[in-house]
Amino acid sequence: MTVRLATCEDAVYAKQITDEMESSALSRGCGISKRSPSSIIKKMKEGKAVIALTSKNEWVGFSYIEVWQNREFVSNSGLIVSPAYRKCGIAKAIKEKIFDLSRQRFPNAKVFSITTGLAVMKMNAKLGFETVTFNEITKEKKFWEGCKSCVNYQTLKSKDCKNCFCTAMLFTPENLKTGEN
Repeated sequence: MTVRLATCEDAVYAKQITDEMESSALSRGCGISKRSPSSIIKKMKEGKAVIALTSKNEWVGFSYIEVWQNREFVSNSGLIVSPAYRKCGIAKAIKEKIFDLSRQRFPNAKVFSITTGLAVMKMNAKLGFETVTFNEITKEKKFWEGCKSCVNYQTLKSKDCKNCFCTAMLFTPENLKTGEN
């Protein structure tokens, strides 16, 4: 198994990735911000995505980052693993790689993740994320508009994007905790 930075050559996996994201959310009965293959390809081309493949180039897993509020925040998003490879440690390897990518590319940004999954919450906690309220992550409207395709969007909207069924988690770099720049 190889977990690496995704490139434009990995665009061939984009539809498979987005189909699995949607299928997985539906089978778990939870909401998800639906992504398009073109948005996944864009992340690959920008060097903002991580992909896992077998030695035979079969798609195994994926995640990407998005930058918000003039680089103040970076989100770790879209973590998905093919059902055939779940419970093998692939999600953890992808999560660590996407977190490292976030820290390398945007070392002064706060990194956040929103999820309904306990496994992701545990991985985040091991990386130093803390559970926070939605008020502590990006206020950028475009981020919250991405939630429109989620089955829980009306709940989020009724709470003025301050509360929903997802849990927000935030990693704050040490220099921001101490006030240094």
